[in-house]
Amino acid sequence: SDQDEGDVERKKRVYVINFKGDIAANAVTCLREEITATLSMAQEQDEVLVRLESPGGMVHAYGLASSQLLRIKNNKIPLTICVDKVAASGGYMMACLADRLVVAPFAMIGSIGVLVQVPNFHKVLKKHDVDYEIISAGEYKRTLTTFGEITKKGKEKVQEDVQVIHDIFKQWVKDHRPSVDIEKIATGEVWVGMQAKEKYMVDEIKTSDECIVSACEEADVYEVEYAMHKSIQDKLGAVFEGSVEKLFSSWFEKSNQNNFY
Repeated sequence: SDQDEGDVERKKRVYVINFKGDIAANAVTCLREEITATLSMAQEQDEVLVRLESPGGMVHAYGLASSQLLRIKNNKIPLTICVDKVAASGGYMMACLADRLVVAPFAMIGSIGVLVQVPNFHKVLKKHDVDYEIISAGEYKRTLTTFGEITKKGKEKVQEDVQVIHDIFKQWVKDHRPSVDIEKIATGEVWVGMQAKEKYMVDEIKTSDECIVSACEEADVYEVEYAMHKSIQDKLGAVFEGSVEKLFSSWFEKSNQNNFY
């Protein structure tokens, strides 16, 4: 154990954590446990390497995932984040926290924007003489709804809220990557890794495999994974839920293209 080593300096360790984010950032359930375990062992001379893949999703979910990564930085452990395919929107919110952000040449990076969309069937209901009543307290308790009428005032309020969240997102990126020209990159656009490096959004162009192989030359490398034991019933249920979620995610991505945040 580390205690038994006494004053003898041990070899540097690199702890590898994988994060594959969906719309709801459900992987944060494992991420928080993996970070807790890593921080219980890591020392300041070590390093945490996160292999991150995410097109983004819900604001609060990716806010929590980003806060988990902040725990590493708050403990003064160097944080490297590698992106092989995509870190867009909420995914980039996480990625920009890295002390060293490494991406593959054609990884999709960016989408610093905010999107709110709600299908509205008010006209369909009205056409068929169907009433839809909402009883609420608070002027802005309900703004955009699926079946209610979308008012100009309600729409303006949502637009105002979206702008506030976008401003917070921009400030977040600027705080953690001060070298970027935030007004030029916070347009909701996405760039490939090589373009992102030119805009100072990332630090290096390299695959995660190269990073890990390189780390093995100078450090002991450990992969950290939190596994939840499940019954057969849970596993079968998870397969069904995963199929439904995959179908929904596919529809969502096709509908929204690069607007995932």
